[in-house]
Formats: sequence, structure tokens, C-alpha cells
Amino acid sequence: MSGFPGLLAAAGRRCRPRTLRGRLSLIALTTAALVMVILTVVFNTVVRQRLQQQADGELRTRAGAVAATVDTRHHPVRVLETPDDAALDTNVWIYAGTRLLEHPVSAPSGDPVTRAAAGLAAHGDPRCTAMTAGDRIRLCAEPVGGVRPGTGPTAVVVTAMDLAPYRASADALLIASLALDAGVLACTYVLTRLAVGRALRPVRAMTEQATRWSVVASDQRFGAGDRPVELTRLGASLDELLDRIRAVLRHEQQLTRELSHELRNPLARITAELDWWRTRPRSTAETRATHASIADAATSMRTICETVLDDAQADAHTVPGTSDAMAVLRRLATRLEAPGKTTLTVSGPDTLVAGVPAALLERIVAPLLDNALRHARTRVALRVSPEPDGVCAAIVDDGPGVPAAFTAHLFQPGRRADPEDGHGGAGLGLPLARRLARSASGEVTHDPGHTPGTRFVVSLPAG
Repeated sequence: MSGFPGLLAAAGRRCRPRTLRGRLSLIALTTAALVMVILTVVFNTVVRQRLQQQADGELRTRAGAVAATVDTRHHPVRVLETPDDAALDTNVWIYAGTRLLEHPVSAPSGDPVTRAAAGLAAHGDPRCTAMTAGDRIRLCAEPVGGVRPGTGPTAVVVTAMDLAPYRASADALLIASLALDAGVLACTYVLTRLAVGRALRPVRAMTEQATRWSVVASDQRFGAGDRPVELTRLGASLDELLDRIRAVLRHEQQLTRELSHELRNPLARITAELDWWRTRPRSTAETRATHASIADAATSMRTICETVLDDAQADAHTVPGTSDAMAVLRRLATRLEAPGKTTLTVSGPDTLVAGVPAALLERIVAPLLDNALRHARTRVALRVSPEPDGVCAAIVDDGPGVPAAFTAHLFQPGRRADPEDGHGGAGLGLPLARRLARSASGEVTHDPGHTPGTRFVVSLPAG
């Protein structure tokens, strides 16, 4: 027995519609069924009461007609004979006090209906009652003549009627109303399914569109369109969601490109050291130097990964920590190799403290120095100076400079002034430097007025 409710609940869950269309149709059908049941009960109750009032009215009319034949002016009370006496005597009892003057031939004095009529007449007032004697019978009493003190009315006429025709009418109306209810409920269910299906057609179209757009990463959006207000709001919400998803995907792609860009130099150092070490036998000291260089490059790769990934986190808007600006930048300059006859100089006071961690300061300046060394002709200068609210690092080279037409696209990811210049850049270093500087409340700018060559300025908060 304890498992029976569980079985019922499981059966209910299996029978419950799984689609919104089916559920709304079921709700509409249930609501309509409840309303129809209430209306049917009220209607049939009113009909039965009305039919009973009609039966009582007919019985009182007959009682009044019979009362006209009763002579109560003389004693004893007597019943006058009339031409249609037989019709009036049908199902009629006439009492003078407790004495039965007349009764139907089919209902002798010991008959249950006659006993019921006697009991009704004994009250001496107009009232009706019902009884069952094979069929449902309705009886009504009507006093005749004056009322004697202590003895009641002079005479009482009791009429009876078989309620079978009225009950048949009531039952027919009940069956007709139930049939009407079934038809209305069937139409309600069908029309609700059609209406809901038509209303959900735009939702189905939007679902198919979103599925196609997600597969091909389309830039299309739902927009306003000719839709109901609710679906227009849904479309706007989906557009915002698609925009956020696309932004996240772009951010992930940019993060991947930046990591590959930043890890390229340490990986090239490791590869070069290994190639150099394999070309000929090396002494113990040279092997140790190679191991130290590889370890330093690996550490640099790990620092790059940690710095870029930490910055990619949503809460990396402010980066706590300080660093010795000159020590970090001199160490960075030592690791970078100046190509050919290019010289790299670092100048500035040794007491400057930047309000960013050493790893982040290195990641901000490294792409700018690498870019300057790639394009410089003979020299690159890294000049560090204090500012009223922070530290300024200027990276200056004597290369060809940035074309004026490309200045507006300088910090856009993936853009290069001359992709065919023979340098292996990907156009990600400058955007990464600016993004990392801004994450630490700093900035990276280009000085378009500096000639000849190029000048980038890194502004960071003081430590």
C-alpha cells in the first residue's frame, strides 16, 4: 500500500505533456472543465427547482378548483356535485377536520399515499411534500373555509401529482448539458492547441535561427522584427546573450594569440640554446650556462602564462603589488638580444618604485622593447622617469617610425603596418601591452610628434 501513491505519482509524471503547447492546452482544458462543471450544476439545480415550482403551481391550481366544490357554510361540510366531477376527483383528497370526505378510487384509506395526504392535511396550512411510492409523487394541501379557533380550517383539499414527466425533462436537460459540455471541451482543446501552436511559431523560428547562427558563428541578430512585445523582449535578451558569448569567444581567441605571441621569444631562446649545444661538444661550464639559459627561458614562459592568465580573470581590474622599476627593466634588457649593431640603453634613477608587480611590469614593457629592437636601425633607448602621480617609461628607437595612416590602428589586435616587412610579428604585442597597463590603472600611448623613429610611453602608478 505504501508504494501505491508513488505509482500514481509516477504515472502522473509520465502522462503529463512534455511540450509547452500540450501543457497550455491541458491547463485550458482543465480550466474550461471546471467552469463547465460549475455552470452545469448551477443550471440543472435551477431547472429542477423551476420544474418543482411549476408542479406545485399546478397542484395548487387544481386544489383551488376542487375547493370551489366544497360547501363549508353548513354543518356538516359537504362536497357539491359538478359536471366534471370525475376530472376534479383525480388524485384529490378532501378532509373535514380528520374526517375523509373523498379520496381517489386508486388510493383507499389504507394506502400509503392516502396516509401521507392525511398527515399533510392534519397541519391545516398550505404546504407541499414529496414521497416515493413506486414513483416520485408530489402532494400539496390547500385549506378551505374559515379557521376555527383550536380546530384549524373547516376543510383541507390535498392534491397529488406524479413527478415522472418533470424528472424525465430534468434528466433530458442534464444529458443535453453534459453532451454540450463534452463538445465545448473538445472544441476548447483543439482551438487552444491551434492557437498556442500559431503563437509559438515565431519562437520555433527563433530557435532554429539561433541554432544555425551558433553553428556558423554568424553576426546576425534577431533585432526588433514584427513580433509580439514579449517575443521582441526575448529577442533582445537573446541578442545580448549572443553578443556576450561572441565577446567571450573573441577574448579567448585573443588570449590564445597573446600567449602564443609572448611565448615565442622564450621558446626561440630554448630552441637556439639546444641547437647551439648540439652542434659540438661543450665543456662543463658551457653546458651549465646552457642549462641556466634554458631554465631562465622556462621561468620566463611560466611568468608570462601566469601574468596573462591572471589578467584575463574577470576580477583583474586592479593589480596589487610594487616593484623596483630600474632593476626589472635592466634585467629585461639583459635578456633581450639586440640584432646586428643595434644598441639598447636603459637610463633612469635607481630609486623609482612602480605600483605593479615585477612580472606585470616586464610583460607590459617587453612587447614595446621587442618591437623597437625589431625596427630600430642603430639604437634603442629605454628612459625611466618619475611623474607626479606615477612612473613613466619611454621606449625610443631610430627606425622608420609608424606611418601616419596606420596610427589609428596601432593598438588594434592583429593589425600590422607592413605585413610583408620580413619580421615575424603577429600584431598582438602592442594591444597586449596596453591592455595589461590598463588593468593596473596605467596606460600605453604612442607619441606621433616624435621624429625620426618611434616613441612609446608607458605610464604606471607609483608604488
